[in-house]
Amino acid sequence: MKKTSVSIMYDDEKLNAIRLYMSQRDLDFKEELEKSVDALYAKYVPANVREFIDMKGSQVKTPKPKKPKPQEENTEVVT
Repeated sequence: MKKTSVSIMYDDEKLNAIRLYMSQRDLDFKEELEKSVDALYAKYVPANVREFIDMKGSQVKTPKPKKPKPQEENTEVVT
């Protein structure tokens, strides 16, 4: 599934405090933030929509066959 970036404005001192205390517990800020966003997704997106998105994402896309490039002919002229 394609990933996208999310950007928010947050108080710098509070963010630094979060990171400091999370690092003391060997927790990764990004991983915990992703868990929080996943919880929001589970809470607000209806189950049937989540199932559809999961089904759509799990379908294996078959790659289109590539067209072979034409071979260049040797057009060297000898004099």
